[in-house]
Amino acid sequence: MRKTIVYVDGFNLYYALKKHNAKWLDIGALCARLLTENDVVAIKYFTARVKSRVGDLDIHVRQNIYLEALRTNPKIEVIFGHFLTSNVWMVQTSDEGKPINEIKKIQVIKTEEKGSDVNIATHLLIDGFQNKYDTAAVITNDSDLKLPIEKVKIELKKTIGVICPHEKPSKELLRSASFFKTIKPSTYLDCQLPDKIITNGRHIHRPEAWKT
Repeated sequence: MRKTIVYVDGFNLYYALKKHNAKWLDIGALCARLLTENDVVAIKYFTARVKSRVGDLDIHVRQNIYLEALRTNPKIEVIFGHFLTSNVWMVQTSDEGKPINEIKKIQVIKTEEKGSDVNIATHLLIDGFQNKYDTAAVITNDSDLKLPIEKVKIELKKTIGVICPHEKPSKELLRSASFFKTIKPSTYLDCQLPDKIITNGRHIHRPEAWKT
């Protein structure tokens, strides 16, 4: 079996999990299900810490619980980027097509996750140069990762696969990878963590908002 490291684009994956009500995902179980002929030696999960916001004051609490649950798997390493929050003026959809003098802009809070794609690319290439894997697998549908994926395949001459969390895969990633898989919604639901995890005497519970 080929020594494999899995690189997880946490927010790209999150939006697929949100759609299918499967946020309490056991990423270790998912990798085992999808990479049956690989020896997964490490899973690197790339994300950013979220902050409470209007309409969801506990979002950071749920994230912390989930990250704590993930860390009970010794193969999983969590690597953080960061969020940028800014107030920007934007046009309402109802004003689309109106003359410019009739358009009224509103101020909205805009949040952007920064750093994860760069972090994934950096780890992917450095780990490859250091021969930490024979095969790499990237869980993402972000076409910004096309170039580092191609470099791993062409320059490092290693096998690299893309595992797409979404139903409509990026054509650019599809062409770049050595192999390509798409995750079925039923697989997410089959690979959920237990509602209660006991570790070092501490009980970690699935957030109530994430229960079906």
